[in-house]
Amino acid sequence: MPENSFEKIKTNLLDKLKGLSPYLTYHSIEHTLDLLEQSERIALEEGITSERDLLLLKVAVLYHDSGFLETYADHEKKGCEIFMTDTADSDFTDKEKDIICGLIMATKIPQKPHTLMEKIICDADLDYLGRNDFFKIGDSLRREFLHYKIVHNNYEWEKLQLKFLQNHKYHTNASQKQREPGKQRNLSKLFVV
Repeated sequence: MPENSFEKIKTNLLDKLKGLSPYLTYHSIEHTLDLLEQSERIALEEGITSERDLLLLKVAVLYHDSGFLETYADHEKKGCEIFMTDTADSDFTDKEKDIICGLIMATKIPQKPHTLMEKIICDADLDYLGRNDFFKIGDSLRREFLHYKIVHNNYEWEKLQLKFLQNHKYHTNASQKQREPGKQRNLSKLFVV
């Protein structure tokens, strides 16, 4: 698939994502675009040079949260369904479609990636945990979780955030090197509950 075909998929999907609820303050177009940038960076650092593999990864990134257009729970599964519908007439082989859906499903929490590409998308999805914008991005997730009643107050949020960071592990060497130290710094700044 030529790069202009990827751009067509990207434009089409980003247009669809404009329909996301405004209450999805974390799972937004901005998150998808950040994930696209981080997944490409990590893939190159991990030695993924095949243009086709990079294409599959980038398409999976675009669709990984598209299921939020229809549901909050099991949005990964719904994202796979949206991808399969959108690409019914594409030149992706059945095996490539399976790979893309596997990449999307790998982002489900708790993450359990098996392949290198699954590890890359998982690390890109949670890249912000080890960055300087952690608290800003985390606050967007806090507001989303409060709205959807995943947590009911800031105390529950702090507890959940602390536990999540304590249990999280980056999967790729690139993220372990580049993001783990920052994640540990961010963890040390969280309130102990």
